[in-house]
Amino acid sequence: MSEEYHSEDLKRSIDWKQGLAIALGVPVLILPSIGYFTNYVWAFAILIWTLSVFQGFMQNFAYGELATMFPKASGLPGYAQSVFKTKDKNSKYDKSKLLGGFSAWSYWFAWNPVLAIFALLIGSYLQGLVPAFAGTSKLILSFGVGVFVYLFLILINYKGLSKGATLGYILAGLALVPLLLITIAPFVTGHFELSNIRNAWLPTDWAWDLPHILILLGLFAMAQWSACAWETAAIYGPEYKTPKSDVPKALFVCGSICLVTFILVQTSCTGTLGIKGILAEPFSPMLPLAQLTLGPVGGAVAILMLIAAMVLIIQTAFLGASRAMYSLSREGNLPEFFGKMNSYGTPVNAMVVIALFNLCLISLKTPAAILAASSIGYVFANGISLFAYVKAKVNPEFASLARPFKAPRGWQYIAMFFGLFNLPLCLGGVIYLNSLEVGWTSTIVGFVVLSLYVPLWLYSQNEVSSKKAALQSESILSD
Repeated sequence: MSEEYHSEDLKRSIDWKQGLAIALGVPVLILPSIGYFTNYVWAFAILIWTLSVFQGFMQNFAYGELATMFPKASGLPGYAQSVFKTKDKNSKYDKSKLLGGFSAWSYWFAWNPVLAIFALLIGSYLQGLVPAFAGTSKLILSFGVGVFVYLFLILINYKGLSKGATLGYILAGLALVPLLLITIAPFVTGHFELSNIRNAWLPTDWAWDLPHILILLGLFAMAQWSACAWETAAIYGPEYKTPKSDVPKALFVCGSICLVTFILVQTSCTGTLGIKGILAEPFSPMLPLAQLTLGPVGGAVAILMLIAAMVLIIQTAFLGASRAMYSLSREGNLPEFFGKMNSYGTPVNAMVVIALFNLCLISLKTPAAILAASSIGYVFANGISLFAYVKAKVNPEFASLARPFKAPRGWQYIAMFFGLFNLPLCLGGVIYLNSLEVGWTSTIVGFVVLSLYVPLWLYSQNEVSSKKAALQSESILSD
């Protein structure tokens, strides 16, 4: 879409440390999955998290190069749209443009439900922390939490990303430091027992047959939703002061932090609580961990820490999803309404729509169902984005683009491998896993939301055509 239709640009107001601060909520994404993974694969979950963060590094080499090739693109949503952009300016409905936009829409759907998932979890933790909330409906409490948090974040980020990054610094200290403290404490106090891992590596009835391999692929799909999500540091490419150096720094520092935290948290929980201990508290295993190692006060501290951490990851998702919608609108893949900016360069319309959508998702009541549906979007987004990288490497059309940061030689083959790993392998796995866990509800919700993109895209193409026609008429009249 030409610049004449969208003259507003995101403001270049942050450096790599501020982008990192916003993305530092990503390690918290392990919290809803500790018990879920343990239920299926016991201590083998440690290896899944390790390999998934490794997968993140492999994918983010490609995304780091794309970030410097397309410095005005907004992260994954922008990269795929830039690569699959239409060449025929007279074509009203272009398949390449549709594909690029669908990748961005999938990424939007991957990040968007984080808000609803963690609003539900905050509601659950508040019930355990505040006796007055014990008899309150979890749905009503979660809905109230959602309204409060979303209004708070809209106000905080109304004047641009620099304010949101400041909040990120504060919440990172409140959330990540206690998270590491509680995780490391069992090693210091002597409560950690390696035998809890060594003697429970995989369930006794585990078999390397097709159903179990599909379960494993489904877990990898859900793991990358958490362990690879630090590519969010690149989504702020248009808002970094010097994107060619800020993007790689933010990506790989955040990735190193994720590598340590994801492995350490699962290892600490498994070695300290054992499989039975985790499954006794599948949604909040950090609570007994804190109580065991830090004493009576530890439980309350852990809950407060987790709530602060959840607000941080909601902040990360809120900003990422709103900028995905902005990017879609700017490229002409969503109606212009979603790309409207306020005077501070913030896509407020997108933020409000996302908040309302998540309040509707809260009515599903189950974080697991929302997470499973969201993983489908993330698999599509990563797969298509990696295929976009391959095209950007081999297509002569992009040979002249500057690449201040380059992935190692031959990285297009690595990207193709992980693209195919996402599509179709992880996609098939997560659909199968969903059918075992929550029936077909998550899969249906996931594909319905993804399919909503088609009518929105068709509407936006008509909108663009109408504006072009209006501009041509004005030009003729003025002549």
